[in-house]
Amino acid sequence: MRLVACSWRWALVYRAVSGGCTMTPDDIYNRITERFADVHPKASWGETSFFVNPGLRLPSGAYFATLKQQDGEHDRASELWRDGVCRFNFGPPKSAFVELFGVPPARPSKGGIIEGPWNFAAIDVLMPHPVYGWMGWVCVLNPGEKTFLQIETLLDSAYGKARATVEKRLAKL
Repeated sequence: MRLVACSWRWALVYRAVSGGCTMTPDDIYNRITERFADVHPKASWGETSFFVNPGLRLPSGAYFATLKQQDGEHDRASELWRDGVCRFNFGPPKSAFVELFGVPPARPSKGGIIEGPWNFAAIDVLMPHPVYGWMGWVCVLNPGEKTFLQIETLLDSAYGKARATVEKRLAKL
């Protein structure tokens, strides 16, 4: 197995080569903000949430994706303390989750993670979100370019779901 160094702003991350270097948080941020209309990122507590909010007409809109760069008090399963590791999370429709992983697992107890066969610290692997998988959310740590291209359809559906929620809220104004 050959290893390659992937240049990052703040660290060098080594991973087994399966199609190139992983994307940086900036790469992911730029892809989301360039791909989708009316997206307003909001950074808080080591995480950036991507909200759909046309014209900023709602107090916050509806979020469809997050980019997490540090462990939280109740979310440590992905071991984001490792240099250069980030987790990209998004919420596709439940039908997409079921097609990929089967019925969503049970809600974990407070501070717990969902039960299942997944290694939540694995790099460049699409899997259920360790805490919010019960809600149908999915994640990938440091997606590679190839993986990101493969999840774009799922990401489009997550955006579409959030956009529909926002349109319903706007119709009530």
